[in-house]
Amino acid sequence: MIQHFVQLLLFFLILLLVSYPFGKYLAHIFSGKKVIGDRFFGPIEKLVYKIIRVNPESEMMWVEYTVALLLFNGLGFLFLFLILGFQHYLPMNPLHLAGLRWDLAFNTAVSFVTNTNWQAYAGEVTVSPFTQMAGLAIQNFFSAATGIVVAVVLTRGLIRKQVSHLGNFWIDMTKTFLRVLLPLSIIFALVLVWQGVPQNIQSKAVFHTLEGKTQTIVMGPIASQEAIKELGTNGGGYYNANSSHPFENPTPVSNLIEIFLILFLATSLVFMFGFMVGNKKQGIVILVSMLILYFLLFAGNYFSERYGNPNLAGTGTVVQSMEGKEVRFGLFGSVLFSTTTTSTSCGAVNSMHSSFAPLSGLFLILPIMLGEVVFGGVGAGLYSILLFVFLTVFIIGLMVGRTPEYLGKKIESFEMKMTMIAILIPSSCILIGSAVAAMTKLGTNSILNSGPHGFTEILYAFTSASGNNGSAFAGLNANTVFYNLFLGVAMLLGRFGVIIPVMAIAGSLVHKKIIPVGDGTFHTTSPLFVSMLVLFILIIGALTFFPALVLGPILEHMQLLKHILY
Repeated sequence: MIQHFVQLLLFFLILLLVSYPFGKYLAHIFSGKKVIGDRFFGPIEKLVYKIIRVNPESEMMWVEYTVALLLFNGLGFLFLFLILGFQHYLPMNPLHLAGLRWDLAFNTAVSFVTNTNWQAYAGEVTVSPFTQMAGLAIQNFFSAATGIVVAVVLTRGLIRKQVSHLGNFWIDMTKTFLRVLLPLSIIFALVLVWQGVPQNIQSKAVFHTLEGKTQTIVMGPIASQEAIKELGTNGGGYYNANSSHPFENPTPVSNLIEIFLILFLATSLVFMFGFMVGNKKQGIVILVSMLILYFLLFAGNYFSERYGNPNLAGTGTVVQSMEGKEVRFGLFGSVLFSTTTTSTSCGAVNSMHSSFAPLSGLFLILPIMLGEVVFGGVGAGLYSILLFVFLTVFIIGLMVGRTPEYLGKKIESFEMKMTMIAILIPSSCILIGSAVAAMTKLGTNSILNSGPHGFTEILYAFTSASGNNGSAFAGLNANTVFYNLFLGVAMLLGRFGVIIPVMAIAGSLVHKKIIPVGDGTFHTTSPLFVSMLVLFILIIGALTFFPALVLGPILEHMQLLKHILY
C-alpha cells in the first residue's frame, strides 16, 4: 500500500514539473507574446486567416464570440451527424458498416461535439475508419479547443479593464489547434505506437490463440485516436472496451502515459491562469484545491477496492476486488485511471466501473456531480472551478459586510446570477433526467441489475452526460430512442448551458475597472481561502446530490454488509 502512494506522489510530481513550463507557454500564446515555434506556425496561421477571411488584429465582444462558438459547434454537429448517418456511402469502410440509426447518430454527434464522447455502441463494429478519422477524431480536437478558448476568455475578462473585447474566436481556435493540440497529439501518438498501440488503415487482422483457434480483430488508426482522446479529455474509445482493450492500452507504461495525458492540459491551464493574471499564487491556490479533492476521491476509491467485498473475506484476510479490472494494470493502475477519468470528465476507462465496490462507485460519480472542478475537462475544469471561486468570494463578502472582489473585479448580482445558472443547469439535468428514467418503463427496461445498483446505472448515465464525462457505469443499455434523446439533450445543456453564462460573466467583468488591494480585501491566495473553496464545493455537492446517492451506492453498500447482493 505504501508503495502505491509513493508512486502516486511521484506521478503527480512529474505531472506538475512538466505542466508548469507548458502553462507558461500557453499563457504566452494567448497573450500574444513571442514563443518557440513562431517561425513555423506563424505563416501557417496567416494562411488559415486568409482562407477563412479573418483579420488577425480584430477582436470580438462576448456576444459575438459566443455566437461564433455556437455556430462553429452547430456546424460540427451537423457535419458529424451526416457522416454517421450516411457512413455506408462514404469511403474507407472495408467492413461495409451501415449508417447509424437517426437517434444514435444524433446522440453520438452531440456527444463528440460537447466533449462528452458517450458511446452507446461498440466502435469496432459500428463506425468505419473514415468515420473515426474524419468525424470523431476531428471533433475530439475541436471540442477540446472550444473548452480551452472559453477558459482563456474568462481569464481575459478578469485581467482586462474597462474594455469590451475579449479576443477573436477564430484566432484562438486556430492557435489552440495548431500550436497545442495537433503537435502534442502527433508526439504522443508516436509514443503510444512505441508501446504497441496499432496505427494503420487495415480493416482487420487475424491472430492465432494459444488454444490453436483464430481470432479476428478490427484494426485502424488507433494510436492517433487514442492520443487526442486522452489529451483532450474526450474519452471515446476506438473499441467498445475502451482503454481496457490491449490495442488501446497494452502495457502498464502506456496506462501511466494515458493517465498523464488526461491530466496534462487541465493542469497546464491552471498554471496558465496564474501567469496570465500576473499572480502565480492564484493558479497555485486553484491547483491545490483540485489536488485536495482529487486525493480525497482517490483515497476513498482505493481503500474501498483494496478491502473489496466483505462477503469474499471469509477467513478474515483482505481480498482485493479484481472483478472488471485488467491484471496487467492491477488494483492501483485501475483505481488511478478510474479516479482520473471521472475527475477530469474524460470518460475513457481501463476497467468496468459497475464492477467496483458500491462506495467506489460513489467516489467515481461524485467528482462528476461536483461540476468538473476536480481538474475537469480541458478548459472546462478551469472555468468551472472559477465559478465556485466567484461563489466563495461572494459568500465571504456577505459574511464580512464588504462587496465581494476577485482579482480586483467586483463580483456583483449579475455575475452571481450567471454563476448559479451555470451550476444549476447540469445538476437539474442529472436529477430530473434520473427521476424520469427511474419512474418510467422506457428508463427501467434498460437496466441490467435490480435494486440500488440498477438505480446507480441510471444516475451514473445522466451524471456522465450532464457533466460531459462520457464514462459509463456499464450494465445500462443506452442505445434506445429514449436514452439517446434524453442523454443527448443532457449533454447539450451540460455543455452550452454552462459555457453561455461563463461567456456572459466574462463580458461583464471585462467592462469593470480593477480595484486596488485595500485593508478590507479578502486575500484569495491564503490557506484559509483554499479550505473555504473546497468546503463550499463539497457542501453544495452534498446538499444537491446526497438524497440520490443514498438511494444508489450508499444503500447498496449498507445492504452489501448484510450480504444482500445485486
